Amino acid sequence: MAAASVEFVSRDEADTWQLGAVLAATLKAGDVVALVGNLGAGKTRLVQAVAEAMGVDRREATSPTFVLLQQYAGRLPIYHFDTYRLRDLDEFLELGAEELLYSDGVCLIEWGDRVEPVLPADHLRCEIAIAGESERRFRFTATGPRSREIVGELGERHA
Repeated sequence: MAAASVEFVSRDEADTWQLGAVLAATLKAGDVVALVGNLGAGKTRLVQAVAEAMGVDRREATSPTFVLLQQYAGRLPIYHFDTYRLRDLDEFLELGAEELLYSDGVCLIEWGDRVEPVLPADHLRCEIAIAGESERRFRFTATGPRSREIVGELGERHA
């Protein structure tokens, strides 16, 4: 059985792009990734790396802080949420989140801990910690069988 969590250290932006490419290769339709970390931790940067690896121009993948949701057409549809400015869970659901969380795309949710009660029981949690000026620590934690598969693949592919 795959591990429930795996950690990576990114020494710089290039490492984060590589990690994003590995994560993108593991994602399938219906996967949900909750990104958690302080301002400036690298949540948007990881989303940009995943989106680019899935065929989206990196300039298209911007932080949806003020619009709350961006959609990108890649190998799979990508739904990029930023829940930082949401007042409550109802506002998240009013964005059509429930439908998108169970869609044929991939959901990448910045500040995912703020909406965790309405996320699918099986989602991947990615905690990002600032460890230095350009160094980041990424911890991916599984919450169910599918996310456990992703954690296992991340561990194998990014060894």
